[in-house]
Amino acid sequence: YAQAARPDLVLLDLNLPRLSGLEVLREIKEDELLRSIPVVVLTTSKDERDVRACYGLRVNCYVNKPVDLAMLLTTLRSILDRRSVPA
Repeated sequence: YAQAARPDLVLLDLNLPRLSGLEVLREIKEDELLRSIPVVVLTTSKDERDVRACYGLRVNCYVNKPVDLAMLLTTLRSILDRRSVPA
């Protein structure tokens, strides 16, 4: 993916099929070219250990994913508005 466009923002779920979201976050923050990209963890986990681990890896924001679609869209719009990223 060396030729892929660099994202302005990463929305990351902790529950991924291969690597865990924490492993992905660790890789992003250890990569000199990627670490400055803001990462928002958007997950169903409310486990305090997950929250602490994410902030320990310098996540920019930890948000609990709403189960209701309308609330999820509102949450995503709020995140994008704060970053001034086009929706």
